[in-house]
Amino acid sequence: MLSRTADQLYWMARYVERAENIARILDVSYRMSLMPGDSSEGDSIWASAVQIGGNWNEFNGRYGTINRHNVIHYLALDEDNPSSIFTCVHGARENARALRGSITTEMWESLNATWIELRDIDVEGLAHASYQDFFDWVKERSHLFQGVIDGTLLRDESYHFIRLGGSIERADNTARLLDGKYHVLLPRIEDVGGVLDYYQWGAVLRSVSAFRSYHRIYRNVIMPDRVAELLILRADMPRSLHACFDHITETLDELCGLRMYECRRLAGEVHARMHFGRMSSIFESGLHEFLTEFLESHGQFAVQMQRDFLMIT
Repeated sequence: MLSRTADQLYWMARYVERAENIARILDVSYRMSLMPGDSSEGDSIWASAVQIGGNWNEFNGRYGTINRHNVIHYLALDEDNPSSIFTCVHGARENARALRGSITTEMWESLNATWIELRDIDVEGLAHASYQDFFDWVKERSHLFQGVIDGTLLRDESYHFIRLGGSIERADNTARLLDGKYHVLLPRIEDVGGVLDYYQWGAVLRSVSAFRSYHRIYRNVIMPDRVAELLILRADMPRSLHACFDHITETLDELCGLRMYECRRLAGEVHARMHFGRMSSIFESGLHEFLTEFLESHGQFAVQMQRDFLMIT
């Protein structure tokens, strides 16, 4: 396969996954903003959404004021934000258009239909409609596209590069969401285990479609350390860091064959920390420090993968 084609497949998958994850970040921020609290808490919730999903300096220079309307506009529909839902869907669609010979007709039609619907949505109309419906629509369109891939695409190199791109993007966003929201939601001592604490962490779990999974596994009140364990170390949780690197290492095994690329070694190191790690050790060293180290290692792996397969220096 040409490295250019592999690159387009890889980034098409990353853009779709990124659009879904931005919708999830906005979803949890919106749910949390509806809970009782003072205005400073609301500002910190929306500020954390920008820090997770966008460029803080760019947002501050263009918008200035942190509020619901500005953050949703910036992360959802801003054409000048390279990580907005709008630009991610457009980027995925443009890559798919260049790949018509490497993807199925159903994949192209799914992405093209999503783009046609999205470009007709404006920020004022979104403000008067339901934010929740919009976030759910973005997630549903992403799920539809992933279902079309699984149901129609040949299991060849095209499939592997798409799977690799989606898993890399998902791991990055799960770590950023957990790190950002953990600091915002560190409760006061008197709130631990209370109603507000429960609903805030419940919103985080719902944002990654893990609310019911949490209760099936732990059958108890929602605790931050268990939320972290679910999203980091549980291999049976589809959006966990462990599950993402299960997929990444399996896919690299298919792509590398008997050749030992440096990216495969780096992925194996990260995967081993997820596979053999324990939450007690992670919390002893600090969750923020662990996630920061993970994002750094993950970024190094992603860059090396592009060098090894996509001819990017």
